[in-house]
Amino acid sequence: MSILSMSNIKKSFGDNNVLKDISLEVNKGEVVSIIGPSGGGKSTLLRCATLLETIDGGCLKYNGIPVTHTNESGKIVYEKNLNQFRKIFGLVFQNFNLFPHFSVLKNVIDAPVNVLKKTKEEAIEEALALLKKMGLEGKENMYPCDLSGGMQQRVSIVRALAMNPDILFFDEPTSALDPELTGEVLKVIKQLADDKMTMVIVTHEMAFAKAVSDRILFIDKGLVVEEGTPAELFDDTKNDRTKQFLMNYNNI
Repeated sequence: MSILSMSNIKKSFGDNNVLKDISLEVNKGEVVSIIGPSGGGKSTLLRCATLLETIDGGCLKYNGIPVTHTNESGKIVYEKNLNQFRKIFGLVFQNFNLFPHFSVLKNVIDAPVNVLKKTKEEAIEEALALLKKMGLEGKENMYPCDLSGGMQQRVSIVRALAMNPDILFFDEPTSALDPELTGEVLKVIKQLADDKMTMVIVTHEMAFAKAVSDRILFIDKGLVVEEGTPAELFDDTKNDRTKQFLMNYNNI
């Protein structure tokens, strides 16, 4: 059974049809990357999947359980208890979104203690182990402003992992970083992929997408233009729009 199922998703902002008819299935242990031009709908799709935006049409399910249904008048209705679904996924933002007035450790343990109701001792033990795994040992008492952008993004990945999610979403996790720090964060995500963490990654890093993904979706103008393995998209695409897009990246 798929962890995430999005069927025929539609989303508009006023007259702008950002998502026209997009379907996405993600199975346990799978890494799916979403690529495409800016404004094509990638981040909106992620925001719909993580309940930050409401869909206008289609169906969203987690672990086979519907998050939405369509009522008799054709309107999308969300389940009342959305917190049961929010516990299934973690989300890593472009701009870290750490609490600046919290230490690294408090940023990581806050949700496990308050949402998952773990004891503080248990949350701290797990947080320190995750920080060590991500190369952040000894940084637990520092504050976000004391860390490089790459370290801040690694802390936000640890914060997401501390909730023991079934699936992790990344919304262009390196777009706010310089090339050196980008490599640092991508290495961590690659490590998660090797550990069979289920992930959906919106990225402009084509070489990374090619190396880490099981499947890639190329999205443009609110539609899935092409979907396939990295070899199918990068080495053997038959689609002219995909070819045109990939020609802009010299690192392929």
